[in-house]
Amino acid sequence: MKIGIIGLNQTGKTTLFNLLTGKHENISSGSKGTANIGTAVVPDERVDFLSGLYKPKKTTYAKIELTDVAGFSASGDGHSSGAAKFLNDVRSCDALVHVIRAFESGAVIHAAGCIDPARDFEAIEMELVFADLEMIEKRIARIKTGKKVTSENEEEIALLSRCYEKLEGGGSILDMDMSEQERISIRGFSFLTEKPNLTVVNLDENQWSTRSWSNREVLVEQCVKLNIPMIELCVDAELEISRLPEEDRLAFMEDMGIRQSGVAVLAQAVYARLGLISFLTIGSDEVRAWTIEDGTAARAAAGKIHTDIERGFIRAQVVKYNDLHEFGSMVKVKEKGLFRLEGKEYVVVDGDIIEFRFNV
Repeated sequence: MKIGIIGLNQTGKTTLFNLLTGKHENISSGSKGTANIGTAVVPDERVDFLSGLYKPKKTTYAKIELTDVAGFSASGDGHSSGAAKFLNDVRSCDALVHVIRAFESGAVIHAAGCIDPARDFEAIEMELVFADLEMIEKRIARIKTGKKVTSENEEEIALLSRCYEKLEGGGSILDMDMSEQERISIRGFSFLTEKPNLTVVNLDENQWSTRSWSNREVLVEQCVKLNIPMIELCVDAELEISRLPEEDRLAFMEDMGIRQSGVAVLAQAVYARLGLISFLTIGSDEVRAWTIEDGTAARAAAGKIHTDIERGFIRAQVVKYNDLHEFGSMVKVKEKGLFRLEGKEYVVVDGDIIEFRFNV
């Protein structure tokens, strides 16, 4: 799963990328048209606890692949530069994190001359919508000018026309009511408004403490209308805190009223938006979190570890994380009758601790 961090220039995209990945990319690299690529470790208190309990040789957290997509500038009249490169990079992503600038800074001047999160949000969203509309127009025109329009072509035109109408009405293709087959049929277009997305509003420390910033109500309304989750973070401060020793880090987070790190908050939001969960495997060799889609059956989940385990699946030995956390040992969990054997059709639940039995 490839997550694209998008936004206008000078919004803090690269700072957020550095926070999530632990890298130290130059914050001006995005304005030069280059994309930064890295991996973010997904914080998980369950993995922390299990690693402390089993003292494994190796501890492996779930990971998210991130691309800091090159931004572009939008002036007050809506004109943008670098849009073509931006849209091309976005098309290769599976989901999007849209960074909006709310922070005030005399050292970082906004290209439009003033801070307006609602305006900037709309600028990016319109780029995505216009790109999808243009693609639909070209595809329909190509079909209609062909030598023969088949019944399959007519069905495609009808579906694309529905998509066009949805976009013109201010909606997104992601939120359209479609059958599974229809979703499959348009997959090759990689429509930008079909990609799951969420919005991160980048605040300064004062805005973070007051939760007050320009046009907040307008942006909230925009996100609600488009069914896009919105997260508020003070990215610059969190990046500084993340580079402190752990004991100092916790103290600074408490002083700022930060209950969870921005990395954890964003990871949870991304998982929820994409419909992802984690199951866990334990042992003296390794404690590990595995990412799967919500609703995945046990046999398919086994294939995440290795195709041989999926092919030779016999059963899954399942313990709920909360039960092991409460009772402190697998022996006590079994004594309480909370250790279960499940078949291949069992639907894995977030936090399941699973040992797969298989025979190849």
